[in-house]
Amino acid sequence: MSGDGERWFLLNATPDVHHQIAADSALHPGPGVRQTPVAGVLLTDAEFDHTIGLLMLREESSLTVYGTYPVLDALNRTFPIRGLLSDYAEISWSVVDVDEPVELDDRLRVTAFLTGSKAPRYVGAPPGPSADRSAWEVGYRLEDTGTGGTAVYAPTLPRWDENFAEQVASADCVFVDGTFWTDDEMSARGAGGRTGRSMGHMPVSGEDGSAHRLAALRARRKIYTHINNTNPVLDEDSKERRWLTDLGIEVGRAGLEVEV
Repeated sequence: MSGDGERWFLLNATPDVHHQIAADSALHPGPGVRQTPVAGVLLTDAEFDHTIGLLMLREESSLTVYGTYPVLDALNRTFPIRGLLSDYAEISWSVVDVDEPVELDDRLRVTAFLTGSKAPRYVGAPPGPSADRSAWEVGYRLEDTGTGGTAVYAPTLPRWDENFAEQVASADCVFVDGTFWTDDEMSARGAGGRTGRSMGHMPVSGEDGSAHRLAALRARRKIYTHINNTNPVLDEDSKERRWLTDLGIEVGRAGLEVEV
């Protein structure tokens, strides 16, 4: 995402982030030696699939990584990426407070909001008191102060509660957790025994799923993201995909562009 089309910010850093950068000319290195338009990364949590990509960004000339206190603390102590990268890249680690806006550039403002409190399994019982240890999972409200456009990004959503409903009520575009079609998808597909909700993801389908709520929003674009490879909506010819399309809901894909 970018407010000026020159400095870009990534939402999480996935293991294939280098392929994502290579596929988008706006993110290609330059114009100077070891310069890059990627100015920062906003983390929604400390899970491996959202943080391992930071290791791929070790040759950036400078970079700011934003995250809540427990997320950045985990990356310092339990999964010590911060120490590993300290000799390879000029990285600043910036704590974001829930419900406190951060100005990323002259036009782009982001505000973190709580979505869940599940710590990564590698953390175990979080040590120490101090800062809000519940802020393990957040979404971001993105605002273009020039156009007034807003987007909400929430790739992990255990429940559609009042707080989340308030965040998305007036958004122009909503990216929401589409990990699993059903809560028992992993066991039904022989891919594991854990339920979607136990992993912090409410299902897309069903009376208590997210699709009906998402379809009812006034947003111009409604997009599922963070989709697991067991989810049938990945098949463009599936009845599940057609059902979402009829509801006016998109499924995220590589190369998808959104302007607000």
